[in-house]
Amino acid sequence: QVQLVESGGGSVQAGGSLKLSCAASGFGQRRTCMGWFRSAPGKEREGVAGIHSDDSTTYADSVKGRFAISRDNAKNLYLQMNSLKPEDSAVYYCAAFQGPYACNFGLAAFPYNYWGQGTQVTVSS
Repeated sequence: QVQLVESGGGSVQAGGSLKLSCAASGFGQRRTCMGWFRSAPGKEREGVAGIHSDDSTTYADSVKGRFAISRDNAKNLYLQMNSLKPEDSAVYYCAAFQGPYACNFGLAAFPYNYWGQGTQVTVSS
């Protein structure tokens, strides 16, 4: 019954900012890792940022220093995106994993149990 719903995407000029949100529901009390991924036409899915069961974070080199991942007490997930570039244009997805042990998957996508529907981000030059 876990559900993830992204919002906050849109069209912005290069150098602008957006904050994506992922509304999470149906989580139990197991340890949780969450992450943001993106997919552009003709490109492979790319891990953008992850936040792990101990609240440590991992960022792709391409977004480090510009993006920030966070979550609140209800496990809603956020991605603050600053200094946006045209190459950031993509559909952004949030993902979550729950298990009995601590988790830290870096930016890998394969372990995640749950995925949102995606939200479009378009950055124009």
